[in-house]
Amino acid sequence: MTRIQAAAAQIGYTANLQARGLRKSRSGLVGMILPVHENRFFASMSQSFEACARERGLCPVIASTLRDPKEEIRTVETLIAYAIDSLFIAGAADPDALSDICKAANVQHIYVDLPGKDAPSVVSHNYHGAEQLSRVIVDTMPTQSNPARAKPYFVGGLTTNIATSLRIDAFRTVVTDRLGQISPEQVIACGYAPGQTARELAALCDRLGGLPAGLFVNSLTAFEGALSYFVDLPPDAFEQSVIGCYDYDPFGAFLQFPVHMVRQNSDRLIQTAFELIDAGTTDPVLIEIEPDLIPPRTIYKGRFSEIG
Repeated sequence: MTRIQAAAAQIGYTANLQARGLRKSRSGLVGMILPVHENRFFASMSQSFEACARERGLCPVIASTLRDPKEEIRTVETLIAYAIDSLFIAGAADPDALSDICKAANVQHIYVDLPGKDAPSVVSHNYHGAEQLSRVIVDTMPTQSNPARAKPYFVGGLTTNIATSLRIDAFRTVVTDRLGQISPEQVIACGYAPGQTARELAALCDRLGGLPAGLFVNSLTAFEGALSYFVDLPPDAFEQSVIGCYDYDPFGAFLQFPVHMVRQNSDRLIQTAFELIDAGTTDPVLIEIEPDLIPPRTIYKGRFSEIG
């Protein structure tokens, strides 16, 4: 065997993994599709996926589908054609269609971040995370003399997205419990595009005469849009507002105003999903992973500090 290995190394021989996969019915490839790469949450999830795959001696294959259902289908079909052993589906736009493809090809699959009904799912506890964020926003809002501005507002995401709908439900429940009522205009589900969020916030502040007392921003991509609007506001514009974001970026500490953030546990999401794959779980179980509420951190006055 040693002589064979030495001879193979001398001529530069490498194993044909696709041929080996056909013989063993295992390719050693494990796939993952993501909506986007640039989002810190999905980027962190991608890194965790790669680390967990390599710990198991697997080769990770990761692709972005740009939140396009047709691209999701094309990508999943391509990965299956390369004989992946299993597939992790994160943030799927059309999970039912992807399950149909995987089941027809007898490929074990699992949903991460957003649930699917035909396979195991590991997701953030969106309702609980949004409930915590909503409470801290509502409970710490400053008193506003203008009744229109004395309300909390929710901006970003799509109501057709289950994660967004759960966060909106939690926001509505907390606002109603704390303030007695909530009006439809306090929820602005304008999608994830930063530009659209910026336009919606500009229109809202024009109507209100300034920032609302409380603002719940639904994702980092929506928060990018909010920041593009905030950049033209004077520092004192934020003194009568409490701002929260359902996502986390450590660069929030370098903003000129404090932001409450919810950090989803991407490492635990992926680790739990791999544990289910390792166990051969195929039933549509749903596991929710608790996120963390991160208090505002700021570098005001040239030093790093925590608010509250």
